[in-house]
Amino acid sequence: MIGGGALAVAGFAGYRVMSARRAMQSTAIIDTVPSGGFGAETTAEQATAGLDLRDKTVLVTGATSGLGLETMRVLAMRGAHVIGTGRTLDKAAAAMQGMTGRMTPAAVDLADFDSVAACAEAVHAISGTIDILICNAGIMALPELQQVYGLEKQFVTNHLGHFLLVNKLLPQVTSAPQGRVVMVSSMGYRWAPAAGIEFDNLSGERDYEPNKMYGQSKLANGLFSLELARRLKAMGSPATSNSIHPGVINTNLSRHFAKWKQLAGSLIGWTFMKSVEEGAATTVYVATYPELAETSGYYFEDCNAVKPIGRMEDAPLAAKLWEKSAELTAKYLA
Repeated sequence: MIGGGALAVAGFAGYRVMSARRAMQSTAIIDTVPSGGFGAETTAEQATAGLDLRDKTVLVTGATSGLGLETMRVLAMRGAHVIGTGRTLDKAAAAMQGMTGRMTPAAVDLADFDSVAACAEAVHAISGTIDILICNAGIMALPELQQVYGLEKQFVTNHLGHFLLVNKLLPQVTSAPQGRVVMVSSMGYRWAPAAGIEFDNLSGERDYEPNKMYGQSKLANGLFSLELARRLKAMGSPATSNSIHPGVINTNLSRHFAKWKQLAGSLIGWTFMKSVEEGAATTVYVATYPELAETSGYYFEDCNAVKPIGRMEDAPLAAKLWEKSAELTAKYLA
C-alpha cells in the first residue's frame, strides 16, 4: 500500500504504477542528515540490528496487522516495552500472541475522540514516559464519503485522532531522555488538493474523491510532524518529530479498493512493491537510529531523509493546520 498502506493509488492500476515510479525518481536524498547506509531493500530487523532497546517504552498505533504489527514485533525483539494499539483491547492482545518480548495491549479508535482520550489515560497508567511514539494507524480511499463529527473520516482518523493522541501524550514524550515522534505519512500526500488542506471543505462534501481526501490526510500527517518539530525546538526540548513514507506495500489498507484494482495493482506493481518487513524499516530506523537523536522536522523514504515536493514543507500551512486541529479537538485537549 501506499504509505501506511496500499498499492492502490488512483482509479486505475497503470496510474498507480506511474505515480509510484515517478515519486521514487523525483525525491532527492538530503546528505546533511545522518544515514545508516540503508535503502529500499532494508528490512526492519536489519535497520535495528545490534540495538539494545531494553530501556525504551514505545507506543505503536495500528499494531494489529501489516506495518504496525511488524514494527511492534521487531522493536519488542530488540528489547523495547511496546504498547500496541488496536481498535479493541481483544484485537490488540490477539496480535501479540506468539510474539517474543514485552508487549502491552491498548485500545483506541482514532475516529472517536473519547476513545483517544481514554487511550491516553490508559497509556499514562502503563508508563510514565514514552520514548518513542509511532503514529502508524490509518484508513485509505473510502469509496464513499463517510463523516465523523461532521468531518471527512480519513482526515479525522489519519490526522485528527493522532493529533489529539500525540498532544495528550506529549508530556510523557518530552519527559523521556530523548523522545521521538514518528508519523507514518505517505508519498500519497502528493494527491492532496491544490490548496494542500481544504479548510473550507473538511466535511469532504464538495467533490468528494477518495484518493484526494486520502492525500489530504497524509499531507496533514507531514505538516503536523513539521509543526510539532518546530514547537519542540521552541520549547527547548530534545524530543524530535519526523514523518516517513514506508513504501508501496500490499497490505490491507487497500481493502476499500475494488478487487480487480487490488489484483491489477499487485500484478503490475510487483517490480517495485516492498514486503511488510521492508516497509517497516524506515519507521523503526527513524524511531531508533542513534545518530538521528538531533534530527527533527524531516521526511524520510527508504531510510533516508529526502526533499519532499509541493506543500509538505509549507510552514505557514503547517501552523494553520495545527491551530485548526486544536480548535476541532479543543474539548478533549483541555
